Formats: sequence, structure tokens, C-alpha cells
Amino acid sequence: MKKIIFILLSVAACAYAELSVKQIEEMVVKIHEKREGLKLEALETTKEPFVALTNENNMTTFGVPKEAEEAKLSLHGIMNGKAYINEGWMNVGDNVMGYTLKYVGKKGVVLRNANKIKKLFLHKKRDDFIIVEGR
Repeated sequence: MKKIIFILLSVAACAYAELSVKQIEEMVVKIHEKREGLKLEALETTKEPFVALTNENNMTTFGVPKEAEEAKLSLHGIMNGKAYINEGWMNVGDNVMGYTLKYVGKKGVVLRNANKIKKLFLHKKRDDFIIVEGR
């Protein structure tokens, strides 16, 4: 008995669930209608959502968060599985300015922070040197 009721309910749901072409076209028309955006006056009066709140002397003050300064990392050389980064030789697993050295390759290294991955590469050779012979 339960199976029959379940089957009848499933068939009824499928029969009433189908959409007609007219219904689909109406939905498409609603999607393509241009929506009115927020006016500039309303945007100017809103508060900054990304601020730090501090309570001093029972007064709430709003502060703009400071942007984190990006770490300046430069790769100067690679030799014997070690990388010369920012004036020091580093092995895999060493920490450099908050980043952990994960991989040392022939032409570059991979550094990883908790949520960031940086790839540093060696500079291409420059032919700026002038060789003076004889003296």
C-alpha cells in the first residue's frame, strides 16, 4: 500500500512539475528586464563596511584598516638545492619573511604562506658586460 501511494505521488509530482514554453519565456523576460540600481546619494551616506571599531571613553570610533605591506622577496641565485633569497642562503623548509620555502628548482623557487603561494624566478642573463682585453 505504501509503495502504491509513493508511486502515485511521484507520478503526480512529475506530471505537475513540467514547465510550459510560455512559462520559460516569461522567466527569460523577467531576467532580461533592466533593474534600477542604487542612487549615488544613497551610496555616499552609507558607512564603510570594512572598518575597525574601537571603544574609547564610551565613544565608538571608526578606523580605516591598514593595508598589509607586501613582502619584498628577490631570488639572486640557486646552487646545490639551496636558494639565495634576500641576502641569505635558504634550504627547503626555511622561513623567509613569513613564507616557507617549499621547492627549489633549476630556474626558480616556490614559497608558501598560510594562504598565498609565491613563485620567484632567476633573472635572465644580461649581456651588458664589456670585456676589455689586453693591458
